Amino acid sequence: MTDTNHKQLGNTLWSIADQLRGAMDADDFRDYMLSFLFLRYLSDNYETAAKKELGKDYPDVGGGTRKVPLALWYAANPDDTAEFEKQMRRKVHYVIQPAHLWNSIANMARTQNGELLKTLQVGFKYIEEQSFESKFQGLFSEIDLSSPKLGKTYADRNTKLCVIIQKIAEGLNEFSTNIDALGDAYEYLIGQFAAGSGKKAGEFYTPQQISDILSAIVTLDSQEPKTGTKKRLESVMDFACGSGSLLLNVRKKVAKAGGTIGKIFGQEKNITTYNLARMNMLLHGVKDSEFEIFHGDTLLNEWDMLRELNPAKKPFFDAIVANPPFSYRWEPTDALADDVRFKSHGLAPKSAADFAFLLHGFHFLKDEGVMAIILPHGVLFRGGAEEKIRTKLLKDGHIDTVIGLPANLFYSTGIPVCILVLKKCKKPDDVLFINAAEHFDKGKRQNQLKPEHIQKIIDAYKNRTEEPRYSRRVEMAEIEKNDFNLNISRYISTAVGEEEIDLAATHEALVEIEKDIKKARDTHNGFLKELGLPLLPTGNVGSAKA
Repeated sequence: MTDTNHKQLGNTLWSIADQLRGAMDADDFRDYMLSFLFLRYLSDNYETAAKKELGKDYPDVGGGTRKVPLALWYAANPDDTAEFEKQMRRKVHYVIQPAHLWNSIANMARTQNGELLKTLQVGFKYIEEQSFESKFQGLFSEIDLSSPKLGKTYADRNTKLCVIIQKIAEGLNEFSTNIDALGDAYEYLIGQFAAGSGKKAGEFYTPQQISDILSAIVTLDSQEPKTGTKKRLESVMDFACGSGSLLLNVRKKVAKAGGTIGKIFGQEKNITTYNLARMNMLLHGVKDSEFEIFHGDTLLNEWDMLRELNPAKKPFFDAIVANPPFSYRWEPTDALADDVRFKSHGLAPKSAADFAFLLHGFHFLKDEGVMAIILPHGVLFRGGAEEKIRTKLLKDGHIDTVIGLPANLFYSTGIPVCILVLKKCKKPDDVLFINAAEHFDKGKRQNQLKPEHIQKIIDAYKNRTEEPRYSRRVEMAEIEKNDFNLNISRYISTAVGEEEIDLAATHEALVEIEKDIKKARDTHNGFLKELGLPLLPTGNVGSAKA
């Protein structure tokens, strides 16, 4: 399936969502729409595995029929179903009974079956409780099929669900939906719902264009510096992963560059978004053994895996990417002051946890690793506790690059943001500043970074090149003279100098203009003389009177 068809599928599904959600908020309807798309993926994957498991015993129902093959097999082999499900738990790690498969559900929607709502409730619960891996537990916990937002009565809600699922099924049937197509459609819908969610979008979505920059930085730093060959990243972490889109983009970019990632890790505080992230991983073909998403508070470090006291067992990551909530208000307690993550640098102020998020990630970065984090510009110059943290990071040589981005790139805020690239063992004794704030295409709602804008940033980062009014390498001595203030305008001038005037060329042009004026005046006076009219004076043409 081509990229164009992938986009058409996304557009088709979004059109359906926009048409059907009615008065429901975009982020409310999102959970229903994406869950049903995920059920379609789980069903397709499960039926493919079942066909392989049963071999020649898998029923052949022929083309054009609405019968579900697995339902026929269950009916004919009631004594074997328990063993079959045991095998499926072992191989795909989850179980869906025939009545809960997408084709069964879609057929119930088509026939306006009054039991659809109850069947979905039982099906979602069965997938969560009867599956083998914890990755599937609670996946659908935030999908309230009894919500009055779907309808006042059971019958109303059931009818609404029938319409939604029937339209989705019809939309999907127009395309050959392999795993890549469903994954891309899912990702497209997340972006579209983010656009309609306003400020709430910041909770779960990093715009693709910014995600591409962070992913490229990680990919570049996965290369061996001398040979350019790719190496394996054992682990990549996003401690505020939202829907997981940024992690998936990193995985995709590293693979495209010829590298590999052992496992990706994410942490998310919002339960609904946490479920979205797990669905997103599975729907993009990431095996449940290849990712770990934890539901918990990052700032409180609630993930037991990260609280491991044994240094030999404590995880450290090859790469960390993050887009944490900007200037998030938090509670920096006395206990946190002694936390190993913050003890040597100090606590971020209550009014803005930006540096708290940064220090959390940086603590778990491997010595040879790289961290790229999106933050508001205030972290570059604000004083007080933030100045102390920034100063220590600079003196210890951990801030590698500062990238200033244009304003109005996010759905959730119009403020300009920056990307900080940090390394525990960085080699150059300077900081690279990239001022990309003026390089964008202006959009109706959000500004856009085009591929050429992104590539310019990546090239400057990769080669540490210097370009007037765009990028510059600044020695630590100069930064210290500026009291460790990293405001980009202090180091890169964006003023455009006045164009120099070539006096000789200008004089020559004026002489030629005077000649043309004299020639035109003489010609005009010839006409006036023939007509017996007063001639133009030989002085200023503009002062002549007829």
